[in-house]
Amino acid sequence: MLLKSQHIIMDLFDKILKNRGPLGQHAKDSHGYFTFPKLEGEIGTRMVFRGKKRLIWSLNNYLGLANHPEVRKADADASAKYGLASPMGARMMSGNSNEHEQLENELSAFMSKEDTILLNYGYQGMVSAIDCLVDRHDVIVYDSEAHACIIDGVRLHMGKRFVYPHNDIESCEKQLERATRMVEETGGAILVITEGVFGMSGEQGKLKEIIALKNKFNFRLFVDDAHGFGTMGKTGAGTGEEQGVQDGIDIYFGTFAKSMASIGAFISSNEQIVEYLRYNMRSQIFAKSLPMPLVMGALKRLELLRTQPQLKDNLWKIVRALQNGLKEAGFEIGKTQSPVTPVYMKGSLGEATNLIYDLRENFDIFCSAVIYPVVPKGVIILRVIPTAVHTIADVEYTIDAFRKANVKLKAGEYASEKIASF
Repeated sequence: MLLKSQHIIMDLFDKILKNRGPLGQHAKDSHGYFTFPKLEGEIGTRMVFRGKKRLIWSLNNYLGLANHPEVRKADADASAKYGLASPMGARMMSGNSNEHEQLENELSAFMSKEDTILLNYGYQGMVSAIDCLVDRHDVIVYDSEAHACIIDGVRLHMGKRFVYPHNDIESCEKQLERATRMVEETGGAILVITEGVFGMSGEQGKLKEIIALKNKFNFRLFVDDAHGFGTMGKTGAGTGEEQGVQDGIDIYFGTFAKSMASIGAFISSNEQIVEYLRYNMRSQIFAKSLPMPLVMGALKRLELLRTQPQLKDNLWKIVRALQNGLKEAGFEIGKTQSPVTPVYMKGSLGEATNLIYDLRENFDIFCSAVIYPVVPKGVIILRVIPTAVHTIADVEYTIDAFRKANVKLKAGEYASEKIASF
């Protein structure tokens, strides 16, 4: 530290090292095992963790496309033909192609929207889209459990923002009343942001109820459907299709990182709004275009999503077996209405550590645990992600393992010091 005029000037690095953050404070004990684990081998239901094959429930590979033979061939052929560099430059300047536009057109048709813009990354795209759509005169109204990318986008907003408790439509209406009064003074507009499927709880956003509020208020609805695209609705077109309100979603966000098992994202809306995004969205104007192998791979993935409904059917067969089986075994899985399956247990941070260690080392089951500060103290969530390539045998084995682990948890067997060092 340096002294100047009696004021203490903190060195930036000293400041960081004194407060490593809510997760970073556990880095020494958790790195490489609970955080930043290395899953090796081909993506699937069985992968190697620390030299041993485990049953994996932690990958958002919902439709099992990551290692689908047609997908692997499309990825390999495109990489051999174009390499990873093509096209060079941002879309606006030198990075456009017929294939990029073809993917946008096919997505528009699939989503029943007029136009689509491709995004390099989902997280970056969501943050940048929010920044692009609103100015300091506008008001954002958003769900309290919105994903971090939405929260970060809202933080960039120079105007007012009002949050409502998760899926609380009465509160949403009250925030819309506040927002309406404010924009009447500022001359701005209102943007409501929610998710189609909330990635932690698995609950669907109350899109139908929010859209019904358009009868009383003037606003536009932006839906992040990262977990709904490909998994929800009759054709897989998402939560809007599932709830029969696709037309009421003004701006639809989907990602390739979940059902499509790839990288990238997209926004579908009406033609004029998408054109506005193309010419004003800074993350796309000033960033290199999505590489051609990812575009060609996405075209193949979208084709399979459209033409092989058995992929989604098998996903839901596993989802129903898993969720029904967990409930029958006495587990609390909350209000999930999607493949996302949270298993709620009670215990401390230490107990959660030992529970996960036991599942991995003695049952060969790899799933993720969610603990404080993401959830309240004393709550443990085992976040289980079923996929189309899991089997009923996988489900039955996992439920039995969870049952045995829960008996140990309630008996206090995980309350002692670590079961073993890692």
